Amino acid sequence: MSVTGSNPIAGFSAGPNYILRGAKLLNQAGIRPFVIIPLLINIVLFSGGIWLLSNQLHVWLEQLLPTYLEWLEWLVMPIFIVLVAFVVFYTFTLLANLIAAPFNSILAERIEQHLKGLPVAEFQGLKSVPSLIVRTFRSELSKLWYIVKWLIPLVMLTLISLFIPLLAPIAPFAWAVFGAWMMAVEYVDYPMGNHELYFKEELATLKQYRAQALGFGSVLSLMTTIPFLNFLAMPVGVAGATALWVNVLSQPHRQ
Repeated sequence: MSVTGSNPIAGFSAGPNYILRGAKLLNQAGIRPFVIIPLLINIVLFSGGIWLLSNQLHVWLEQLLPTYLEWLEWLVMPIFIVLVAFVVFYTFTLLANLIAAPFNSILAERIEQHLKGLPVAEFQGLKSVPSLIVRTFRSELSKLWYIVKWLIPLVMLTLISLFIPLLAPIAPFAWAVFGAWMMAVEYVDYPMGNHELYFKEELATLKQYRAQALGFGSVLSLMTTIPFLNFLAMPVGVAGATALWVNVLSQPHRQ
């Protein structure tokens, strides 16, 4: 029995359980072969993200404030570090998911078959890859536009918080919530896309189970910021999101 959106606290606390379940699912004999390519893609790209952050962060910090605003450094610095880490790791997450999307869809399909969710059309080998790529780009464009729409008020809030100290704690929290939400959106796209459910349907479904989505996405978002653990974020996210779909999110779509 799933926890519905009627109890936000229980729903949020249930979300992280799907991260652990996803990690366990990846070790199943029939699933392990489909983890290799997404894992390798994530390792390569997140290694690049870690290198960029470790080598450029100090340069960006030095260029952040003009001399006459150095007195604001104590306030700006923590916000800046959080935002830079978010932007770098989330950007590399989007890039990794875009490259690995066809393989992630196949992984989600195999996991759903293992969990005996809704029937999924059988994978047709390399013949199905072009359609997966087209579907992926269409979905990623929708998500990119959604991100841009929310980035504008978030950036404005961040800039305002630099001059209104009382708002300073709100900006990192808003970015964290947004990051968690987008992580949920990003990864449920794979199992839901396998059922021809796309961005609008995904958003509508996630809004019904907002607490579970934020609980799931918050842990996954945290994983992407932890070196080495972030290598596993993509396959774990796909597996966990598929389990979340089978147990909870698919309920409105069952006949």
